[in-house]
Amino acid sequence: MEPTIKGATFYQYKLLKKMSIPLYALRIYAAFPILFMILESIFVSPAGLFYFLIAVPVILWIQYVVSRSILLIAGYPIAKRWRNSFRLPWPGFMPDQYISCRLFRRVQLHNFWIGLSFTALFVIWSPPAFTLSLAFMHLWLLFPRFYALLWAGWKRQDDMLKFSPADVSCYSQ
Repeated sequence: MEPTIKGATFYQYKLLKKMSIPLYALRIYAAFPILFMILESIFVSPAGLFYFLIAVPVILWIQYVVSRSILLIAGYPIAKRWRNSFRLPWPGFMPDQYISCRLFRRVQLHNFWIGLSFTALFVIWSPPAFTLSLAFMHLWLLFPRFYALLWAGWKRQDDMLKFSPADVSCYSQ
């Protein structure tokens, strides 16, 4: 009989679904901000490019603060589990390891509503081109995350998600 080693925990997950992200989908997704900048510069304001370049870090910062706050409130350890990513299709503050569907959905819903509320506040004080840029960037960043949640199953509670640059996988414990 061999002794058991204390202190090490091994998790075994069963792969339920795996969604590969085709290269053409990434190209289309990457083309949307460029198309938006061009259309905004033509139809809304010639300074649309400038406002768009300001909106990108503002929305990334808002989503980072909201995500980090929700994770801290939930008591979820953040160190070495979440990181800022600048690779498509997951730009922004994303999990680096497995994450429960429930927690990921909670973080993204808070991101969605608080980000939209923040954008709505800017309607009063800022130019329309900046507000449109904020709203577009916010929705553009969240679209692949919500798509992954819908694909995995919106109501899943105990399953785990794993994000990589080329795919998203759904595992059962």
